[in-house]
Amino acid sequence: MNLITIANVLNPAEAGLICSRLEAAEFHPFMPDQFSAVNTDGYTLAIGGIRIQVPENEAAEAKEFLAAPAA
Repeated sequence: MNLITIANVLNPAEAGLICSRLEAAEFHPFMPDQFSAVNTDGYTLAIGGIRIQVPENEAAEAKEFLAAPAA
């Protein structure tokens, strides 16, 4: 399964919120950088943010979902 990065964020709380929204909408998000970002000072900024990924077949729909105004 190929994972596609659909968002990069610098704040771990924001990344968690985005993943929660995606999960509630029945997507399958994954944050490969989550634990390193929380445990290593400066890591999140150095890598350009925490990546939020979904399976390739969900990527387009998940991006649209995130771009739509939250209800």
